[in-house]
Amino acid sequence: MSDARTLLRSLFAAAVAAVEPAAAVRAHLRRDGSRLTVGGWTHDLAPAGRVVVVGAGKAAAAMAQAVEGIVGDRITDGIVVVKHHHTAPLTQVRQFEASHPVPDADGEAGARAIEAALTGLSPQDLVIACWSGGASALLPAPRDGLTLADKQAVTRLLLASGGDITVLNAVRKHLSRLKGGQLARRVQPATVLCLVVSDVIGDDLATIGSGPFIADPTTFAEVAAVLRRLDIAEHLPPSVARLIAEGCAGLAAETPKAGDPCFARVHHHLVASNALALNAAAAAALAAGYRPVVWSQPLTGEARAAGATFAGAALHHLSRGERVCLIAGGETTVTLGIDHGRGGRNQEFALAAAGMLASARHVRVPAPVAILAAGTDGTDGPTDAAGAFVDATTVARARTAGLDLEQHLNRHDAYPFFDRLGDLLRSGPTGTNVMDVSLALVG
Repeated sequence: MSDARTLLRSLFAAAVAAVEPAAAVRAHLRRDGSRLTVGGWTHDLAPAGRVVVVGAGKAAAAMAQAVEGIVGDRITDGIVVVKHHHTAPLTQVRQFEASHPVPDADGEAGARAIEAALTGLSPQDLVIACWSGGASALLPAPRDGLTLADKQAVTRLLLASGGDITVLNAVRKHLSRLKGGQLARRVQPATVLCLVVSDVIGDDLATIGSGPFIADPTTFAEVAAVLRRLDIAEHLPPSVARLIAEGCAGLAAETPKAGDPCFARVHHHLVASNALALNAAAAAALAAGYRPVVWSQPLTGEARAAGATFAGAALHHLSRGERVCLIAGGETTVTLGIDHGRGGRNQEFALAAAGMLASARHVRVPAPVAILAAGTDGTDGPTDAAGAFVDATTVARARTAGLDLEQHLNRHDAYPFFDRLGDLLRSGPTGTNVMDVSLALVG
């Protein structure tokens, strides 16, 4: 798999490079004297107005670096909160490193610093917000009556539940004093330009980083229903259960909704997304002699099922004698049991794909198919790997090493499996985050 692995690695690198946050911001945000332009939006920097830069997420530091290069002479204050090891060389914007995916006290301190920076703004002031995936966990700001420990407990329950990011963030927004449009209230009457790197399917601005500057379409009633459906309502900390009950009864304030005047001076602009990464991988695959086939539907649902489906599609193309590169993006989930091992959704996806490739009987063995599933942020679950490589020889090599694929798959224990085989992709933190990319070289 050495040649295929080298090419897969280069295709993944092309995908990540296309969504490098600083370059993405520079490609969209322009300045001509005192005038800022992004897309069809323009803003004249008031001579006496302040420019405050805030941000959160895995790409926030790199985004802020580009903003410094464009309006650095006007920045009066700045704070970004990033995941550990996702910093950038900044001169005017302070950086807080915090924990992800379970929030910690460092993130809470960063949230308080952002609140302080956004206090007392005037109509002449401009807030440039740099928002990206990971912000929901990196910026914990518990509502009155809740603690950081409460949010940590709920986060762990949600992560193990198999719920997707839309579900997780709906809950997070209702436990926060900043998320779900609530930061928009705090910055009034200033103008806000929110630059966004999307890590969610469909690029829904209300879900990315829990949408602190945009109207929240979800309600306490929907949150309560989701928690019951995920079978975790009975396990909530008492203070959280009480808040949700009060919210459902109209006794706790809802997040701001569409039409709220706090959003009148807020402008969002998407600078990078999963689609951009997939298109870059497709161009690189074409240059390497493969016909790129980019899936129009995102990867969703359980990682195990998605991985088997992806490998099955690769085998289908192989049976037709096609030389193609399958390219898909999205974000799957893993529903953990009580006794589970170590891994991430991409590693589990790859493990299931390996099983499907090994089970093929209608094509020559080993089938000339190689697959890489990886996270564009360089991190897959609580591991040091971005994802994993597999091909039709993976299962046979595992047996020789004394590894049982089904056992590792059933225990959600993909990391030690691939670590033993030397099949992990360890890219290190990339500084961006546009969900996951899965690639299959066929033929």
